Amino acid sequence: MNRALQEALQRLGEPLSPQAVAIGDQTAPGEGAPLVARSPIDGGTLAEFPSAALPQVDAAIEAAARAYLQWRLVPAPARGQFVRAFGEKLRAHKADLATVVTWEAGKIAQEALGEVQEMIDVCEFAVGLSRQLYGKTIASERPGHRLAEQWHPLGPVGVITAFNFPVAVWAWNAAVAWVCGDPVVWKPSEKTPLCALACQAIFRQTLAECQEVPPALSSLVIGGADAGQRIAESTKLPLVSATGSTAMGRAVAATVARRLGRSLLELGGNNGMVVAPSADLELAARSIVFAAVGTCGQRCTTLRRLIVHDSVADALRDRLLRLYERLPIGNPAEGGVLVGPLVDERAASEMEGALAAARDQGGRVHGGGRVAAGVPAGGYYVRPAIVEISPDAPIVQRETFAPILYLMRYHDFADAVAIHNAVPQGLSSAILTSDVREAESFCSASGSDCGIVNVNIGTSGAEIGGAFGGEKDTGGGRESGSDAWKQYMRRATNTVNYSSDLPLAQGIKFDL
Repeated sequence: MNRALQEALQRLGEPLSPQAVAIGDQTAPGEGAPLVARSPIDGGTLAEFPSAALPQVDAAIEAAARAYLQWRLVPAPARGQFVRAFGEKLRAHKADLATVVTWEAGKIAQEALGEVQEMIDVCEFAVGLSRQLYGKTIASERPGHRLAEQWHPLGPVGVITAFNFPVAVWAWNAAVAWVCGDPVVWKPSEKTPLCALACQAIFRQTLAECQEVPPALSSLVIGGADAGQRIAESTKLPLVSATGSTAMGRAVAATVARRLGRSLLELGGNNGMVVAPSADLELAARSIVFAAVGTCGQRCTTLRRLIVHDSVADALRDRLLRLYERLPIGNPAEGGVLVGPLVDERAASEMEGALAAARDQGGRVHGGGRVAAGVPAGGYYVRPAIVEISPDAPIVQRETFAPILYLMRYHDFADAVAIHNAVPQGLSSAILTSDVREAESFCSASGSDCGIVNVNIGTSGAEIGGAFGGEKDTGGGRESGSDAWKQYMRRATNTVNYSSDLPLAQGIKFDL
């Protein structure tokens, strides 16, 4: 293990002999199959330990269910104070947690720091939210009656996360769930277990300083797909939040639906951007490059489809190719690097396969090869690719989790919107234009069909204040800001009769 990573874990309070199960402040070795965590930077082994067995997953869920009975009775503002304390611990450990993210997920330092900042930001949001879990008073048709809505804690929440945002997505769920009165059972990606263990270590530090907080407010089970399936099956988890591929999401949704539970799904993106004739090409180029190559193309909001007007397509393509040629690719732990590695060999093979398919379907590929010089041995480093291709090519319908940008041309605005919406996914979208009519039309009901619609910025880099999520094959879930908190609570409609009469609704007469 890298020395900087070792020191970061030690400062975080995470032992260098990790254990796969953590229920609050208690840890236990896994009793399942062996798990090996490798760094995308050089392929080196970071940790090796037994994963959680299914009975251990059950034990974590049972502990969360017991903790819920206590935590739901704590006033929401007091729950918010715990989240405030957790956020302060994150501030104190921001650099160390970011170091773990870099070494285990392969993110450059700035992106890793930004991910931890997202955790801090959502904690701040949740603290304010703890005093704003508002219900409604509703006009009753009956005299002497009050009609109102209340929101109550829902119950323990299962959270399944992916490797590409190994800490922030859990925090989006956990911070909001905690203030809503819900404990969390977390199954992280098997590719990033140390990130999860580091977060649980910070939770333990916070727990030690907070009185009357049930330890099982946060539990962690590190295991494979069977552990995720167990979480999806459990009737003790009324909500399961899952982030990952569309195929994974379909499986989780089907399992949860069979028991009439709730699922919150954040799945594939395949995000598009329209570049209009009036766009500022310098602004466009900068926003495109970050959105397309950040995290080596491994964000759910990564820009994958660039839909450019004929009149500016060649000029923008040439500008992008010049910028791509200058991109610093290498060890993400080193300063100045903007593009780190793909997560593993499978990701590299999928990128190669997608580029081969694009060529077969008439695409012209720029870049996309492996990078061997000046990068650590053992990692999978690639040059981001731009592919000029027809919007009718089948490969464009599929999201490849790699830095491939499909460049397509359009003739008029209606064509651009049709091309943009003609894919199964619907997460994030953008338009670059100086025409207010085009901008507003793209944001309207007849424009982008995505959950996130941006004007004159890229598709990635969402703020936590807005609800995050998408439509169609993206799953339809919403996390983080706005009123996403309602998914973590149950609604009760109350009717209170403070009169001495008993009038019935709808004017029904039932005289005895």
